[in-house]
Amino acid sequence: MSVFVWIETDNGAVVSSGWEALGAAQLIAGGLGVDATAIIFGAGSAALAAEAAKFGAAKAIVCEAEDLRGYRLEAYAALLSKLVSERKPSAVVSVATNRGRELLASAAADTNSGLITEAIDLRLEGDSIIATRPVYSGKVLMEMTANTPTTFLAVRGRSFAAPAGDAAGRPDVESVDPATVAAELRTEVEDLVAEIGGANLSDSAIIVSGGRGMASNPAAAPAGFGGEEANIWKAKHGFANTLQPLADVLGAAIGASRAAVDAGYIPYEHQVGQTGKVVSPDLYIACGISGAIQHQAGMRGSKIIVAINKDAEAPIFKLAHYGIIGDLYDVVPALTDALKRRLR
Repeated sequence: MSVFVWIETDNGAVVSSGWEALGAAQLIAGGLGVDATAIIFGAGSAALAAEAAKFGAAKAIVCEAEDLRGYRLEAYAALLSKLVSERKPSAVVSVATNRGRELLASAAADTNSGLITEAIDLRLEGDSIIATRPVYSGKVLMEMTANTPTTFLAVRGRSFAAPAGDAAGRPDVESVDPATVAAELRTEVEDLVAEIGGANLSDSAIIVSGGRGMASNPAAAPAGFGGEEANIWKAKHGFANTLQPLADVLGAAIGASRAAVDAGYIPYEHQVGQTGKVVSPDLYIACGISGAIQHQAGMRGSKIIVAINKDAEAPIFKLAHYGIIGDLYDVVPALTDALKRRLR
């Protein structure tokens, strides 16, 4: 028996949240008295197995076959399903990234196993794995368990700490063959193009977000701009010249509410909320965001929430740990200057 943990990689390197899955797996493995086995597919898997050992993986199963060099759901799910069927681990753990969710869902269906997603806490009752996950936009926490021999667990990013990475020893590395051949695969990856300058909200420890209130920017719009056109220009100007300096001081990512995205103030990739990204940073600063329930669903799990809003009755203040009632265009520059002095 073992606990499998799929380590997500990209271009031969572990993604930033990959080791968090190993931290979650070790909680279960330790309680069950079994080993945590790293599952690594794709280019550089054998080399990454040694790195997994430093994070506490006792064993590693790797596959560097050509068909698995780039992520393809068909090939990855077929091999993971085969390993689960043959070896019957107690659990299979991954971080709930887009790839992690679809891979575990496919393998769970193939093996008739239970799947629990967005787990934010794990504990054991005897040999049963109890997972805590948020429901109803994060207003309620529920506990779930699966009654199948193997439980698939997709854990929410930044909910489990990655191991320290200072463990000694070498893992027991096993190389396996793929479960499919190229002729059986219906998809082919021709090229992968990295997005430059995109918002990496899911992995950010600090996020500075703006909402509809960004349109209250007092900066004059260019000649000829009027009405909503002027509001859009002012809001974009505010994101760039007011929120970005604060984000730069804190090393933060820029987020936004759906209202700001729908109004055209900032691209969708920055959207936090029920129809955007779900984030769990250490610090979330909401500027000009009223706090609609759809937005709260995406950032409720933040460790510390700071709200800046002119409306003292804004719903965001009920959720925030710290609130500042005032014009964000007065408060944010002052906060930025104060942090610059403190963080020198």
